[in-house]
Amino acid sequence: MVKARAYFQLLKFRLSLTVAFSSAIGYLLGTHGFSWTRALLVMLGGLLVTGSANIINQVYERELDKLMTRTAKRPLPLGILSPAEAWVFCVLLGVAGLSLLWYCFNPLTAGLSLLSLILYGFIYTPLKTISPICVAVGAIPGGLPPLIGWVAATGYIGVEAWVLFGIQFMWQFPHFWAIAWVADEDYKRAGFKMLPSPGNRDTRTAFQIMTYTLLLIPLSLLPLEFNISGRISALVAVIAGVLFLLLTVQLMRTQSRKSALRIMFASFLYLPIVQIALVLDKM
Repeated sequence: MVKARAYFQLLKFRLSLTVAFSSAIGYLLGTHGFSWTRALLVMLGGLLVTGSANIINQVYERELDKLMTRTAKRPLPLGILSPAEAWVFCVLLGVAGLSLLWYCFNPLTAGLSLLSLILYGFIYTPLKTISPICVAVGAIPGGLPPLIGWVAATGYIGVEAWVLFGIQFMWQFPHFWAIAWVADEDYKRAGFKMLPSPGNRDTRTAFQIMTYTLLLIPLSLLPLEFNISGRISALVAVIAGVLFLLLTVQLMRTQSRKSALRIMFASFLYLPIVQIALVLDKM
């Protein structure tokens, strides 16, 4: 039972489910005939591949995780699972997820999912202790799920897929930098370089968080421009974007952990609200 729970923890289920959810959103926006069964299959494939990528991250960072309060009780730092056991589970999940996406949809969907896994597990992960550029690199696999979902529905990468990618890509910056601001002490203990201003929670970092949030507003109007969805979702996106932006202005003024925490929680709400609005407006 203890090991079963540990394997489940390796998945980072809530994070993996969030990523998989956005791939299902991309599928529903790209398909011409709604099929909840196929949308769930996209989610399942995305969940398995994302879980595999998360395990790679945890295997590489198992010693660093011991140094941080928020990660010290994960299965690998505690020794409940060995790295070898984690690698076997990682490969099984990855192969199962990629096979499902290839068989049920198309090779391009599987190929893009593999690319996302490699970028996250083998490039973004080691960069975290080297340079703040890691956030930009990590934003690529972070932004790919809705594009992958669109490709699963259509079989090709069109401009619409890039629009969906662009919104989620841009969202990554205020999202991750807010987390890095809140968890700064923990990250410094592990040597992670996540904030854009080297090692500082300062005006420069707050300004960049505000700038990327501002850019989300015009980006969120592109689904209307390219007939992905309608005017109601565009209005929802603008309202959500403005409210999100106001929180970043508050961070500029106070540079406090409390303001960053509000941005972090707002980022968790912003993306699903906008994406669900896009699907409902299309229906």
